[in-house]
Parts: sequence; structure tokens; C-alpha cells
Amino acid sequence: MALSNDIVLRPRFRRRLPHTNEDVLKAFEEARAAATQFIISRVDDHVFIRIPKHKQHFWSPQLHLEVRSVSDDESELFGLFGPNPTVWTLFMFLHFGVATLFIGFGIWAYSNYALDIPYGLQLGVMVLLIALWVVFYFAGKMGKTAGSKEMQALHAFMEEVLSGKTPSRSIPSEKDPFPA
Repeated sequence: MALSNDIVLRPRFRRRLPHTNEDVLKAFEEARAAATQFIISRVDDHVFIRIPKHKQHFWSPQLHLEVRSVSDDESELFGLFGPNPTVWTLFMFLHFGVATLFIGFGIWAYSNYALDIPYGLQLGVMVLLIALWVVFYFAGKMGKTAGSKEMQALHAFMEEVLSGKTPSRSIPSEKDPFPA
């Protein structure tokens, strides 16, 4: 799976499968018992594939799959790579916090401008907040890069399950994309 250099922090993909959604979900249920290098959980038509806790780092990704029925013998798979939901929530909280401060300082700067009071401090803080947004963006890109080998491993595992092969019980140490 090739990852593009687009401005996408949470890559998505979509694929048609020549199997019913129940067959695909059953394959992941069976893989759950056989695989030890990933944690697989299922909720209705959603499958979550994660890295075990002892092998995770801050930027470790997870793969969220949704399998929808298209017809009696076909289904569609929607996939989303993303960080741990806790990390994503923190990241979004920081973005919204910076946005709120930016708007607040913008209103304060405009009020001072309208009252003919110096407003340089407010503009300076707004520039710093823009710089902080840029830092957050590059931190997200760095996290995506740090987790790219794990994303490849998650995708390869998904392909292995979808191809009908029984996933191996463990990854050999020389091929382990995320050593302990």
C-alpha cells in the first residue's frame, strides 16, 4: 500500500469484495484467535485492528474497517488508519484550543483597534498561535511517518485475512516492524 504525500493525517481507502459482509467479518473473527501480533476487536460491522500495548508508542496507528453489504454476494470495505483515539482527541482538543484563543485575541485586537488603543500585543500572540498551528501540523506529519511501518504491517495483515490465508501466529523477529 503506497502512502501519498497528500495533506492527509488519517489515510482512508475503499474496496469492493466478492464476498458477503458476514463472510468477511467471520474471517476477521477467525483471525482474532490465530493472530498474536495484533489485537482484533469487532463491533457490529466494524473491525478494529490494533498494535498490542507492549509494542505501542505514542504515534502507533490502528486500522478501523467497516464492512457494508452491497448485494447478496458482494460487500464494500471502508478502511481508516488513525492514531489511538485518546491521542486523536488530545490532538483535536489542542487544535480547538488554539483556534479559540486565536478568535479571542482577534476580537480583542479589533476592539483595541476600534477604540484606538495599541493592539500590537494581540497581533503578536495571534502570529504565535499561527506558528503553533504549523507546529501541530508538522507534529501530525511526523507521527504519520513514525507509524508508517506499522500502517504497512496492519495493511498487510488485513490483506492476508482477506485473501483467505490463515494469519501467522507471530511475526519472525527479523521481519517484526515494531520490535518490543
